[in-house]
Amino acid sequence: MDKVALITGSTSGIGLGIAKRLAQAGHSVILNGLATPTLNETISEVKTLGKGEVLFSDADMSQPDQIEAMMRMIEKQFGRLDVIVNNAGIQHVAPIDEFPIAAWDKIIAINLSSAFHISRLAIPMMKKNGWGRIINIASAHALIASPFKSAYVAAKHGVAGLTKTIALEVAQHNITCNAICPGYVLTPLVEGQIAATAKARGISEEQVINDVMLGEQPTKEFVKIEEVAELVYYLCADAAASITGTCLPIDGGWTAH
Repeated sequence: MDKVALITGSTSGIGLGIAKRLAQAGHSVILNGLATPTLNETISEVKTLGKGEVLFSDADMSQPDQIEAMMRMIEKQFGRLDVIVNNAGIQHVAPIDEFPIAAWDKIIAINLSSAFHISRLAIPMMKKNGWGRIINIASAHALIASPFKSAYVAAKHGVAGLTKTIALEVAQHNITCNAICPGYVLTPLVEGQIAATAKARGISEEQVINDVMLGEQPTKEFVKIEEVAELVYYLCADAAASITGTCLPIDGGWTAH
């Protein structure tokens, strides 16, 4: 049976790559994120990849009431939600004693709390239908830390714990919950970090790329969006039914240190 999949933060970057891959697999997909100037073209492109429906929600992942409204819309439209990919995320780079409180609160809300709200609302639908896949896009920073990213690292470590807890709670309902932990992927989010990290560390942008971002990735290559999307696709397959409660690095060997 074709599935219904929600991918948050999916109008660009990793989320859009995942949405495209699941559309290719025949799933209906709900895109979520900022209404970019090319949004209509993006929706049309995703539609051409498969036979499923493609919807868009601009629900703000920092606002629980907007998340609930989006989930009600999905249930009304499809009567089910089989796959959720909690991908939405933002970043701010600064020393902790200079870290803006508003930035901390928003990062925790979008990067961590939204995964909680979507999961708690999706699980009843998954239990009713006897099948579900919850995939949280965490980060290598769910497993290790880097300086100047206190909120992001704290949120992603929280995602790892949330993943394990959910997996234990739904294990007997044919629902799995896993986290994917990419290393640096060259997305708009990462591109935006380069200048900020250079300023925080007092180094050049080239040094940020070579010494900070790729310095710990033994491959010395950015992870590709398509590689993350393929892992999501595999975790949605029946062959992955026994993979649950895991945090799967896809980081060019970064966390092998």
